[in-house]
Amino acid sequence: MGCQSHAEAQRSRVRREMFWSCVRHCAVTESTNRDARAGAPGEVFTADLQTAGRGRLDHRWLSPPGENLLMSAVVGVADVPPEEVATLPLVAGLAVANMAAEFFSRQGKSATAAAVRLKWPNDVLVNGRKLCGILCERVEDRVIVGLGLNVRQMRFAPEIEGRATSLLRELGAGLDVRVPDVREHVLEHLGAALAQWRGGGFRSVWPEICRRDFLKGRELSVSRVEDDAAPVKGVCDGIGPDGALLVAGVPVYAGEAHVMV
Repeated sequence: MGCQSHAEAQRSRVRREMFWSCVRHCAVTESTNRDARAGAPGEVFTADLQTAGRGRLDHRWLSPPGENLLMSAVVGVADVPPEEVATLPLVAGLAVANMAAEFFSRQGKSATAAAVRLKWPNDVLVNGRKLCGILCERVEDRVIVGLGLNVRQMRFAPEIEGRATSLLRELGAGLDVRVPDVREHVLEHLGAALAQWRGGGFRSVWPEICRRDFLKGRELSVSRVEDDAAPVKGVCDGIGPDGALLVAGVPVYAGEAHVMV
């Protein structure tokens, strides 16, 4: 993650431990989200390899062993209104985006740092390519925030080769990055974003999310999962203060957005 002084490392550790109680790691698991269903708020579950990993809308998630960050964090939401809980994927996405931008800045890649964006509702992009996907699942009074962050992977399946990237791929030859280091920085940024969200609600992080919005101004087709209505098509007006995607004046609260060429 670049040079970091001992004092900075200590502050980072303290900030992380204020929110997360422990990290439970295993070499192979079916799914870290499945493991986290038995966890308590503050617990984090990671693995080197998932045999049944998945993303939103049951999309399959494949990752080579040990190359990427596969992580699920348990967040308590018993005292959080349902409409605020629904914004957690964007809050988690902001945390990962902030971490990635800081990472690239530390490596002297200011242009790459500036190209980190959020794609509603749950993706982090760099230069238009997917760096991280997020899957949030509610289990009683907890939400499992699962994420798959491409760290060291350099080659991707042919069908996604032009649409995916990783931290190492964006860095270029001659540099390196370790998954455990990335995990620590993600947890630090995720804890900070969640603390802000808890203190001030989604509106407190909304301006920063808007600054990283990838879809605003683009022509979209958005399928909606909350009903059987036809896709919404039109120019994206951005993300609203309640987390909805605004397309041609229509708010969409859950769905999948596709940029129309």
